This record gives sequence, structure tokens and C-alpha cells, in this order.
Amino acid sequence: MRIVHLGLGAFHRAHQAWYTARSADASEWGIAAFTGRSPEAARVLAEQDGVYTLVERGAAHDSFEIVGSIVETRDASETTVLRRLVSEPAVTVVTLTVTEKGYRLGPDGTLDPGDADVRADLATLQAASRGGDVTDGALRTMPARLFWALDGRFARRDDAMIAVVSCDNLPGNGAAARAAIEGVATAVHGSAPAWLDAGVDWIETSIDRITPRTTARDIAIVEENCRYVDRSPVVTEPFSSWILSGEFRAARPSWETAGAEFVEEIAPFESRKLWMLNGAHSLLAYAGILREHDTVAAAMADPICASMVNDLWDLDESILRTFDAELAVDAYRAALVTRFENPAIVHQLRQIAADGSVKLRVRIADPVLRVRAAGGTGDAGLRVIAAWIRFVRGECARGRELDDVAADELALRAASEDPVRALLSLTSPELADDPHSLARVRAHAGEGAVIG
Repeated sequence: MRIVHLGLGAFHRAHQAWYTARSADASEWGIAAFTGRSPEAARVLAEQDGVYTLVERGAAHDSFEIVGSIVETRDASETTVLRRLVSEPAVTVVTLTVTEKGYRLGPDGTLDPGDADVRADLATLQAASRGGDVTDGALRTMPARLFWALDGRFARRDDAMIAVVSCDNLPGNGAAARAAIEGVATAVHGSAPAWLDAGVDWIETSIDRITPRTTARDIAIVEENCRYVDRSPVVTEPFSSWILSGEFRAARPSWETAGAEFVEEIAPFESRKLWMLNGAHSLLAYAGILREHDTVAAAMADPICASMVNDLWDLDESILRTFDAELAVDAYRAALVTRFENPAIVHQLRQIAADGSVKLRVRIADPVLRVRAAGGTGDAGLRVIAAWIRFVRGECARGRELDDVAADELALRAASEDPVRALLSLTSPELADDPHSLARVRAHAGEGAVIG
């Protein structure tokens, strides 16, 4: 075992674990994976010795592959084991798939001091720095757990190089991971420890593979086709992409032999994926739900939703073509249409709709602000934010609990005197303060405006 992963879930197993298993030196690497929230994934996979089936679901047929790169599964609460494993010299890579909200960053990109879980973790770690202990289950957040593990590693030796590889849909995800850990470290030690730069490589990545939730039917399909029982298969699309940027001063798997790409500048590729794939996913989620669709494929088959997606991609392309990088935007756009229309991938819109308050900042608001700075209107992106506002207000009006890290705040803003401005300002204060943008969002959020 030479890799520790935080955020054991379907996407990690369809992506980083799969690339590791396919690398030319796969036999030299193994992954100890810790869950994010629920211990169930660790328990089920442990019963299978970490081995699972990856199902590639094309429009015409499925293919099946056994993946064995995960050699140990643990619950996130087991911080004693996490600290011990990360302290082992043989471990030189930590990968993360904890979702955008798992970094606990505020709008300014630093650790959020207003987060109750962050405050509780800081108090626990500050007590430990004065001679106390950190018991299993005491730490609630990824930044605190990873800091505790890294702090233990560098307390033993100061030359134990390690790479932290963020694989979440955040712009500058490597910098985001560093900011989260630095925030904890500074609060605990009073200043950032030397090992943040001297001992850790913070790797930027762009990750791309649609991976819907596994269903009972998927489990049955594996048994029918493979003649064995797998309680935890992963279903994903045939397409996959992993682009990484940054220096690994310690050993790593030869992921490039499995198809990963290493580039000097990742921001253009990161933006292409965040804006074109993730942004369109968010659009389809909110506009699609408003039009009573359940899946990406169903929403994409709706001419109104498809037209909105194409308008959004036109906006994205206007920025992406200004980047000095070979992005193959036309080919990527054509591939996205095929991927979104694949009826065999049952990607639930409500799964994508979760945590819109965080996702829309980077998927939609950022490109809109860039287009407006260049003299454009950004109207296609403003329509997405308007669809989200209608979705939030509709859920609150029906008494449904929002699946969002800011659910309570969203409910308060949806019930305010000016809910459109209040909700828009949570996603982008700059757009809420711009009279033209606010007026356009109001118009698009009007009854019937988004759903045609």
C-alpha cells in the first residue's frame, strides 16, 4: 500500500483507482481508501477484499472489468489509522475526492471560520497540540483529518516528501487543498509549518468521467453477466479523462501509461471541463427538473433544454478560445453531446442538483463574469442561475429539504422580501450588485421563463 485516498465512493473507483489498476507498474501500488461520510462503502468493499467490478455502459452494450487496486478500506472516523498510514515512508501519494464542499472554504478561498464543524475540529486539534489526544471520530472535516495525518508524518522526519492530488471539481483544486490545510495548520500552530511547501507537492488535476449511482439492478446485471456476486460494482461511461499538472518529487504510479495526461498549465483544461461539462450538467439539472425530467439523457432529449445547453456552450467557447492551449473545443463539445445523450447512463438530475450554492460559483458565475468583463452579456449563464433560483424557491415552497451545504441559508433567502437578489448574491455578489445582470436573472426567473 503506497497511496492513501480520502473520499471512497463510486467516482474514485471509476477514476483514480481504475487508472492506478491499469498503470504499467500497478503491482507496485495499492490504495488504502477512507470513506467520506458513511462507513457503508468501506464495510461492503472490505467483505470483497477491496475488489469490485467496473461496468462501462455504452449506448449499445456493457463491458465488465475487475479492479483490484484498493487493498484496504476504512471509515473516515478512523483518524488513528489515517495518521499511521500517512506517516509510513512508503506512502508518497494522497488523493482526494471529497466534493467541492468537503474543502470547507469560504467565498474568499480560505478555510471558512464560520463553519461549525471547522470550529469544532480546530478546538480539538488545538487541545491536542497542548498535549491532548485526537480520538477516532473526533474530527469531522477533511482539512482537519488530512492536517492531522500530515502533521504526524512530518513530526517523525522532515524529508518525507509526499504529493496531495486533489481530484474534485474545483478551479485550482491543488491550491484549494493547500489553502484548506494551511488554514487548519495556522489556526493550530499560529503560523504555516515549513512542511506545507518543503514537504508536500500540491497537484492540480482535471477529472472527467460521468459516474451515476449504482442501483440494485446494476448489481443484478453484474451477477447475470459475470456469474459472481459483487455487492459494490461501479457503473460508468466509456469516456474518461485525467489531466494532471505539478511536480511529483516523490514516487508516483505511472498513470500516463493508463492514459492520464501531464501538462504544464492545467487551468484551460480545468475550465473546459468545469464550464462545458459541469456547467451544462447544472443547467440540465435545474431546467430539466423544472420540466419534469429525471435524467440527463431525458433532459438532453428535450429541445428547450438542449437549446439552452448549446447557448451556454457558445458562451463558454467565447472564453476558451482565448486560452493559449490546444483544447480541441469542437471535438470536446461533440463528445459531450454523445455522452449526455447516452440513454444507458442513468444520471439522475437530483444527484447533480445537490450543493448548487457551491457549484454554480465556479461552473456558471465565473464564466459569466469573464464574458461581462469582455463586453458580453453572459445571458446564457444567467439563465442557468435563474433556473437554480426557481428550483430552490419551488423546493422550499413545497416544504422539501434542500440537498445543499447551505440549505438553511437558502431557505431563509428564498423566504426574504427579494428572494431573487438574495439567492443570486449567495452565488455571486458581483452579479447581484450589477443592475443589468440582476434584471436579466429576474426576467429569466419569472414564472414560465426558464421552462419555455
